Amino acid sequence: MADLLTVPTRSSGPFATSRARRRYVGVVAVLAVLAVGFGFALLAWENPMPLGSPGFWRIANHRATNVTVMVVVAVAQAVATVSFQTVTTNRIITPSIMGFESLYRVVQTTTVYLFGVAGLVAIQGVWQFGLQVVIMVGLAMALYGWLLSGRYGNLQIMLLIGIIIGGGLGAISTFMQRLLTPSEFDVLAARLFGNVSNADASYLPLAIPLCLAAATLLWMRSRRLNLMALGPDAARSLGVDHRRELLIVLFLVAVLMATSTALVGPMTFLGFLVATLAYQFSDTHDHRLIFPVAVLTAFVILAGAYFVMKNVFYAQGMVSILIELVGGTVFLIVILRKGRL
Repeated sequence: MADLLTVPTRSSGPFATSRARRRYVGVVAVLAVLAVGFGFALLAWENPMPLGSPGFWRIANHRATNVTVMVVVAVAQAVATVSFQTVTTNRIITPSIMGFESLYRVVQTTTVYLFGVAGLVAIQGVWQFGLQVVIMVGLAMALYGWLLSGRYGNLQIMLLIGIIIGGGLGAISTFMQRLLTPSEFDVLAARLFGNVSNADASYLPLAIPLCLAAATLLWMRSRRLNLMALGPDAARSLGVDHRRELLIVLFLVAVLMATSTALVGPMTFLGFLVATLAYQFSDTHDHRLIFPVAVLTAFVILAGAYFVMKNVFYAQGMVSILIELVGGTVFLIVILRKGRL
């Protein structure tokens, strides 16, 4: 009888046991403290002015642009990757598989190839940022609408064609880069690495509303995402219009990924790393609870890596390379453990 009384009661809600609920609250609290700590450290560390003085806040306000960019990228990458993995029912692939980053490389490379470095500098601005976002989202939705409609609409074929298109765009970029002068290639190479410093503060008034709107709409669709995670047949049997919901989610994912990529450049494995850790930390399948953990995890990784690389190794430009290295390693480990895609 005593053994029976000690068995934890299970629930059909987002958490199987009360212990799992307490663990989730603890994880969120720890991530929130780390996020606030790293965010404040980026504003205050090695700030030469006294804490709280007008000069301190003037310097902190200048640094706040990078912190804001990290928040936007964290929200976009985390929410987009978790949602994309849900509708594709695959924990390995990420939205970058659809060629967003290859398209970004083609746009940047073509600009330098046709107009030189001066042309690359001249066309920078909110309109150029907005144009990149529109082109990426437009091409993605054209691809989704074509491949998911008709009698032979198939999500797996869409993903495969997305990989092929991304590879083709990458080959075009590489060909044009071979024809550039060394000085032009050096300038271009700096922009082809994902870097918080690539972001222009003038982009934020457009990037922030786009990111918040798409992320909020996906969070509001959390219950439907929970059903989509069960698979197409189960979702349809529970009253979900699977194809319509799939196109809506993919459109919102395209907006988030296009915004993040156009803002800071490619970050291939950040989303995968964040989503993998978020599922491990949250220990639940309810997207209302997974999204906050994923966003906090993404910001902690970005801000923590940027703080360490900037203040310890004095190489803040290497942040994306470090994240890609760690994310790629985690990707290989997961693949080897699962034995399949």
